[in-house]
Amino acid sequence: MSGSNRLPSIRRPPAPTGVCHQVILCILSIAQLAVGAVYQNDCPRQPYIPVYLLVSGAVPLLLGLLNILPCTAGFGNHCKAWSSLVSLFFFCWFIAGNVWIYSIYEPNYNKTTTSIDTYCDKTLYLFAFWTTNMTYILLGLMLFCMCCSCFLCGDE
Repeated sequence: MSGSNRLPSIRRPPAPTGVCHQVILCILSIAQLAVGAVYQNDCPRQPYIPVYLLVSGAVPLLLGLLNILPCTAGFGNHCKAWSSLVSLFFFCWFIAGNVWIYSIYEPNYNKTTTSIDTYCDKTLYLFAFWTTNMTYILLGLMLFCMCCSCFLCGDE
């Protein structure tokens, strides 16, 4: 038989872990948008924390949209360039959020204190604090798994 009788390549559906990752990322992004919007004016100690959550919720949704566009609209290289720029921005934004969140640890959660400038809503702050910590934990797990897979594959 000649090589022209080969079956066309069939695109595999995304792995279940990839779909789970996308669903979790989407839910987390929506939660960040919601918490940032609801508590937008509730952290005079560091007013950038709600803004950080709003942008941190919107950017992954934008990245997801940019990843879908090449498949549907044929934008190809333009979307890859925009996706790279948005990813770079998101990385820088994450670093800025770390500074804003960790620099005021642990804020005053009591709104009725005499100095209102030291106040930050407990739900807002702890949500931002733990989503940032979760990012580090997940990055650590990912690096650990990558190192383990390199170690295990290196023996073959």
